[in-house]
Amino acid sequence: MQETRLAWLMSLGEQERTLMLGTLSDGEREELKHHWELWARPQQLPPKDDWRIWLICAGRGFGKTRAGAEWVRAVARRDPNARIALVGASLSEARSVMVEGESGIMACCPPRFRPTFEPSLRKLTFPNGAVATLFSAAEPESLRGPQTSHAWCDEIAKWETAGNRAEKAWDNLMLGLRLGENPRVLATTTPRAVPLMQRIVDGRAGGQTAMVTGRSRENAANLPSRFLRDIEATLGGSALGRQELDGELLTDVEGALWTRTLLEQCRGKSAPLSRVVVGVDPPASSNGDACGIVVVGVGEDGLARVVADCSVTKPSPERWARAVANAAANWNADRVVAEANQGGAMVESVLRAAEVNLPIRLVHASRGKVARAEPVAALYEAGRVFHVGTFPELEDEMCALDMGGEYHGPGRSPDRADALVWALTELMLGARGRPRVWAQ
Repeated sequence: MQETRLAWLMSLGEQERTLMLGTLSDGEREELKHHWELWARPQQLPPKDDWRIWLICAGRGFGKTRAGAEWVRAVARRDPNARIALVGASLSEARSVMVEGESGIMACCPPRFRPTFEPSLRKLTFPNGAVATLFSAAEPESLRGPQTSHAWCDEIAKWETAGNRAEKAWDNLMLGLRLGENPRVLATTTPRAVPLMQRIVDGRAGGQTAMVTGRSRENAANLPSRFLRDIEATLGGSALGRQELDGELLTDVEGALWTRTLLEQCRGKSAPLSRVVVGVDPPASSNGDACGIVVVGVGEDGLARVVADCSVTKPSPERWARAVANAAANWNADRVVAEANQGGAMVESVLRAAEVNLPIRLVHASRGKVARAEPVAALYEAGRVFHVGTFPELEDEMCALDMGGEYHGPGRSPDRADALVWALTELMLGARGRPRVWAQ
């Protein structure tokens, strides 16, 4: 119905629309501006079926925050006794995004119904007495005890997973969600393969979860065209693009050496590096697949950090060699480790032509990809490797390798994943796990 009203309004010519709006009082025009049911897309409005959990799982820029803020406003307007929990990944994010953000609660409420925000108390009080309180999912115990009638949880897939904090925060919230006749929670998020996300999605089988999905492009009318163009150029065609743009919860290959959940648990922050290695998987020919070039470092804490994927697709020998040299220079690498199966002398000569002083080690793949990758995957399981940022194409390849030796794409060969394995083997496994080195 709201689509029909909006379509009718927008179908009017500019003059007709101006005349129609001119017949409204200032108060009526202000009311029209804040008439969310008129402007919202259907996926941004609460489901009509009965639900306890409403999950909006959608791409970046879909309008999830606006939907959450408007739902809180509607709840508060209807029920003066509402006690609403606003749960963010941290208190600062709850305040800056959910409350004070451009699409947050303060911006969405008309002046006559704008709440009073008391940052020191982490509390918003609406004119009719409804109250919303801010919580951090990183502090699960803060949610133990308070009783609520409603909750808005933002970016749940981003909540801290260490020590099961995300799940503890969710469980404590749900145990306190017991005020009123129909307690409900809205969770808004871009999906990531984390345990809490999977739990909530699986709840659909019991009928308590209503799930809405959506793509970034559905909100194109309200997004800068350059944003969509740039992000689609960066992530389009990758599995991560399906997640970040299309709002798709990615599933894992059965028996994969790396899973999406594992990689999400291995996100880390940058740190000073005491040693840096560039792993290289050269293409077999000048018109072959990509040249995998991955930069990995180890910090004083003994933990490895993947810091860059500098791989190039379908490169000439000169181009991939120059990319390797640039990566080594940019990261002040101690060593370049390159697979020599496609001709050791050729690989070294190409690299030397690009940079004569490169510290090169040529390695030979005497074992299969899985045999080489398994001890490296074990490093991830042990919490000894972190990814500083996200590397969509590299991570797609990692998650497509299974323990049976099969590679499930993208592309014909996991060039980036191979380069990663060579670098981490050199950096973290030493002589124990190092592939055989050919004498030069």
